Amino acid sequence: MRSDQMKKGVGKGPHRSLWKALGVTDKELDQPIVGVVHAKSEIVPGHMHLDTVTEAVKAGIRMEGGTPAAFPTIGVCDGIAMNHKGMKYSLASRELIADSIEVMAEAHPFDALVMVTNCDKIVPGMLMAAARLNIPTLVISGGPMMTGRFRGKDIDLSTMFEYVGAVSSGKMSEEDLKEAEEGACPGCGSCAGMFTANSMNCLTEALGMSLPGNGTIPAVQAARIRLAKEAGMKVMEAFRENLCPRDVMTEEAFMNALTVDMALGCSTNTVLHLPAIANEVGISMDLDKINDISDRTPQLCKLSPAGHHRIQDLHEAGGIQAVMKELGKKGLLYEDSLTVSGQTVRQHMQAAKEVDRDIIRSFDDPYNTTGGIAVLRGNIAPDGAVVKQGAVAASMLVHSGPARIFSSEEEVTDAILAGRIKPKDVIIIRYEGPKGGPGMREMLTPTSALAGMGLDESVALITDGRFSGATRGSSIGHVSPEAMEGGPIAFLREHDIIDIDIPKRKLEADLSAEEFEKRKEKWQAPELKISHGYLGRYARLVTSASSGAVFKNDFDKK
Repeated sequence: MRSDQMKKGVGKGPHRSLWKALGVTDKELDQPIVGVVHAKSEIVPGHMHLDTVTEAVKAGIRMEGGTPAAFPTIGVCDGIAMNHKGMKYSLASRELIADSIEVMAEAHPFDALVMVTNCDKIVPGMLMAAARLNIPTLVISGGPMMTGRFRGKDIDLSTMFEYVGAVSSGKMSEEDLKEAEEGACPGCGSCAGMFTANSMNCLTEALGMSLPGNGTIPAVQAARIRLAKEAGMKVMEAFRENLCPRDVMTEEAFMNALTVDMALGCSTNTVLHLPAIANEVGISMDLDKINDISDRTPQLCKLSPAGHHRIQDLHEAGGIQAVMKELGKKGLLYEDSLTVSGQTVRQHMQAAKEVDRDIIRSFDDPYNTTGGIAVLRGNIAPDGAVVKQGAVAASMLVHSGPARIFSSEEEVTDAILAGRIKPKDVIIIRYEGPKGGPGMREMLTPTSALAGMGLDESVALITDGRFSGATRGSSIGHVSPEAMEGGPIAFLREHDIIDIDIPKRKLEADLSAEEFEKRKEKWQAPELKISHGYLGRYARLVTSASSGAVFKNDFDKK
């Protein structure tokens, strides 16, 4: 056993004495030691109950003859961090999470791991660590939040951000906003729509790194606790079979996850996280491959913010396995791919129940004939940009308008709320990329303000930063190269005409190559917005959004 390094032999007497200080018996020390990393905290609603889930995992491990040892990692609540300096730390926390788990699992050589997760950067950070460590590992999420209610209407966190715009435009009173905030987020769990947290939990299931139900069983249901116990038991099977993450996270598995991503209409942040996870196993995920998969995969679900269904509805309709079963009918999945349960994708899909055809459409009657995400290219974004096309109004799939230039989220939010943005405008938000932000902030506040003011079907946004999974509308992010690296978005000027053609995957400024070159000659890179502390180091090490915003391999490269 791997854990013998810290517990076997005469020389490990001091080590055993420390284990015994924890109340661990000789019998427990003789068993496999399973690390249970969790993100429990009292600041993130998706994590507030993870101690309960963790205890269930530990019970499952004990039932199968293992000795669990729990330890924590950090987690940022993106909603609370939104629209201030705190959001700069969100994406950056992904690398810290992966690194901290690596440190703990190598310093205390566990025989296996269970990762108890929820919410945006925590899921991919944990999966990156799983791929890096490559010891038997299983992921179990805390599950999605139930839908909120306001005056007989289903609402969620994205609705609350849109209500801010409604108040600013006089369509809603502050008293109404106060009433809505009392019931929008009714309890524990990851926010109720197909935002980034639930997107990643669902794709973890599609990737094969969690058990069926991981992405959709509501946080408050007893089935979530039963699943956590099963996760603890299954990791012991994986240990005995030496089934490791790299046996599961193959190139075919990533293609399965991307295909499910397109069918669900997931958050654009998945285009940051899946490549970053793949990078840890030595797989390169080209953005053009995403378009290829999107072109052949119809969007079968329209979940909030693109539609009115929530994750609990998807669960009742059959969950991720039902979506995969429908995709499998047309041969779009690698069904022989192995999962952490020891079973194949095909075996899990066969057990899926019949679906609600309003929530999970058939392949022949989809919501959209192409997938939920598209990668755009053009003279603004030669290395690519990403849009959740499944959440864009039909009237905005092709759009042309004058650029309105801003260099931060705060600037554009002030302009929107002050009424300075007009129909047809194309908002450009630059210097918000991985390096320029630094941290590539999610910008849910400006997109939601536009929606709340009724401008989401007449105004487009383009940024080298990113948008929340709760964003809807013509919001195009991840523009690469970013402005701070001298990308063409840095050279745009007020009132340049911007042409967007999502069906043709085009993002262009009506400027000649010669004009871009003239402007580039006059451009000088600004100083880093933050040059000290972790964000200062992050800005110097992070790569482009087009490569998943991972760290450079060559740390000496400036």
